[in-house]
Amino acid sequence: MNQIARSLTSVRSRVSPSIPFDLDGKHAGFLSIPHSSHESAYGRVQIPIVCIRNGAGRTALLVAGNHGDEYEGQVALTELAQSLEPHDIKGRVLILPALNAPAAEAARRCSPIDDGNLNRSFPGNPDGGPTDMLAHYVESALLPLADYSMDLHSGGTSLHYQPCALIRDSGTRELVARQFAALRAFGGELAYITSGENQGAERTFAAAAHRCGVVCITTELGGGASISRDGAALARVGVARVLHHAGILMAIPPAGAAKLKLMTVENGNSYVLAPDAGVFEPAVSLGVTVERGEVAGRLWFPDTPWRKPEVLRFANGGHVICQRAVAWARRGDCLLQVLAPYEKPILF
Repeated sequence: MNQIARSLTSVRSRVSPSIPFDLDGKHAGFLSIPHSSHESAYGRVQIPIVCIRNGAGRTALLVAGNHGDEYEGQVALTELAQSLEPHDIKGRVLILPALNAPAAEAARRCSPIDDGNLNRSFPGNPDGGPTDMLAHYVESALLPLADYSMDLHSGGTSLHYQPCALIRDSGTRELVARQFAALRAFGGELAYITSGENQGAERTFAAAAHRCGVVCITTELGGGASISRDGAALARVGVARVLHHAGILMAIPPAGAAKLKLMTVENGNSYVLAPDAGVFEPAVSLGVTVERGEVAGRLWFPDTPWRKPEVLRFANGGHVICQRAVAWARRGDCLLQVLAPYEKPILF
């Protein structure tokens, strides 16, 4: 039995790694997922993975491309996979820069193979389609190897985010304290805290990490299917800070901002949704503070030019953290999101 089989014998999965996770050195290969299609009877979906190990120690699982059209994290982790060497660390780093590889190759949020939204697919299904099989493998085989994890997101094609990090504040006091400590290590100027009840609920990578008792930092680093320079820079240095905080990376990265502004999603009224199909013209910019009842923007109807625009207002006041990147919106699309101050005790 080889090293890979020995480490994963308890996991029932059709996903097979081509590299060892328990040998020192730097190993690059794929997670191979069976997918029989008209074009490829015995085809395999290949998910790139790099494992860097130097002796005993903690493990960090770093992923990006969970949604394929979010690029800051993909670039940052691809660079890290090339530059990080075993002598730089103590322990192990697993890097998957394009976790949902089919979606990344198609420049789409969801996989073109099965329309799977990976970050709404956990805990997955070992007998499902490729996306479900991958989610199941990540939660049942990779996360149990880890002490720390990071899932680098951005706003994708449809949203622009002010670069920030996210954590959950649910679970044991010990896990919550570790989450806050890792968040402070990641740095940046803004972060928001969730209970896990917002978008994605218990179907996300962060929820899977929570179930496994693994510290997880999630990010929103930009969006609009482009690369935010500030977001990419935060990803690069933030990952290094967390690895150093975990005792894995030996080099000391630059210090973060002196003060981290902590926010939270207050409730469902924190989102401004399109009431109809039209063209959204925002009245505010990212990063500003707005009041309840303030004008958020106007929804125009070029297909019926005699129709007056609909004025949209904020149901909640707060910090504007994201804005729709695509002007055309359908009924129910998120146009803006606001955050409220986080007022619970902070476990730093």
